[in-house]
Amino acid sequence: MTYASPAFEAKICPPGQLTAAVSCLPRPLVFTNGCFDILHRGHVTYLAQAAALGVSMVVALNSDASVKRQGKGDDRPVNALEDRLAVMAALGCVSLVTWFDEDTPLQRILECRPDILVKGGDWSIDSIVGGSEVTGWGGSVHSIPFIHQKSTTALLEKIRRL
Repeated sequence: MTYASPAFEAKICPPGQLTAAVSCLPRPLVFTNGCFDILHRGHVTYLAQAAALGVSMVVALNSDASVKRQGKGDDRPVNALEDRLAVMAALGCVSLVTWFDEDTPLQRILECRPDILVKGGDWSIDSIVGGSEVTGWGGSVHSIPFIHQKSTTALLEKIRRL
């Protein structure tokens, strides 16, 4: 017996197809980005809060090379892009998931033209990449405070101590 691919796999959108895919999503459109290496409670809480600001949400993940350039450690990312994309796409609050190889997601933001740009509370509004562009076309920028003080780095440190 063969089984169909999970429906969430259709939410994974290569960068070259992003503009066309986003044009089919209802607005207002939320955009956020990050590594999302090992998904934890802090991530899913933040993502649910971000999604609630609009009707659709696009999440752009750092490619493996982009994560490595962030200096989070030689063993990062723990999960390869392909796996991180699938896990993110499986979340009900995510409409589309894509990726970027650059150091910032600016190109994906320009391709999506989101109505709402969101990052976590460790980012000040004025330091969020793409913020001036989004506000320039009439959108808004949000920095959502952390409710659960969780991080992938802290989780990995805990695992290593075991």
